[in-house]
Amino acid sequence: MTNVDIKKIEEISHAMRRKIIDVSFSCGASAHIGGGLSMVDLLATLYGSILNFKVTDPRWVKRDRFILSKGHGILGLISALRVTGVISEEVFNTFQSNESHLIAHPIMNLDLGIESSNGSLGHGLSLGIGLAIAAKKLSKSHHIFVLLGDGECNEGSIWESVMAASQFKLDNLTVIIDKNGYQNEAKKSKNIISRGSNKSNWESFGWETYNIDGHDIKEIYDAYTIKRFDFKPKAIIAKTVKGKGISFMENNNDWHHNRLTQVKYDLAIKELNCKDS
Repeated sequence: MTNVDIKKIEEISHAMRRKIIDVSFSCGASAHIGGGLSMVDLLATLYGSILNFKVTDPRWVKRDRFILSKGHGILGLISALRVTGVISEEVFNTFQSNESHLIAHPIMNLDLGIESSNGSLGHGLSLGIGLAIAAKKLSKSHHIFVLLGDGECNEGSIWESVMAASQFKLDNLTVIIDKNGYQNEAKKSKNIISRGSNKSNWESFGWETYNIDGHDIKEIYDAYTIKRFDFKPKAIIAKTVKGKGISFMENNNDWHHNRLTQVKYDLAIKELNCKDS
């Protein structure tokens, strides 16, 4: 990955953060901002250089599939879809408005690049496994990516899926864990159940597993592209910062779900504008 490639992804990340802040303010309601911001670099790299898709044909049959299991991270997903041109500015700006297709959690809409509906946590990986098995049975070459939250890894259904993916030798499946260290209700994940996003756990279930800095573009890219084992699913455990990019939101779980006032919006935009210069 060249410096030019890294710069391109950094620009996508920056544009995504700006979109998240803009639409969170304009929607006039509370939104899951912190968890959307933590996954920006992971999705900027995925959509900017890894995922095989067509902007002009979201239903293209050979496309890779991305499943957002951490459904409340919808702002991260729709900002990626907007910046890469899958959805229009007009559609994007309807977020959380009456009759919008874009609400607080993803609702499956292939025309908008949203592959699955996800609200209750713990279900996206099961869906991803089904898609991966189907692709194998049909001799299709597309890849399945699933993004989980570290708190979501407390769900028992996740570990049933983890066992199944290894059993079925799904090397066409990659899981990304957004390990930002927080869950809802101002709780740190490690104080609830701490082992769900540990590398040793995933490896013990037969997964090819990597620990990375979830804001280092080169590390993210390398983790997506490296392949050391055949017939093993891959897990990328990405250490991230909740609210990344906006100083008063970083590692502040008050912004798990919150509403931007004019003052806070102006502060956030000022920070982002400073990074432009």
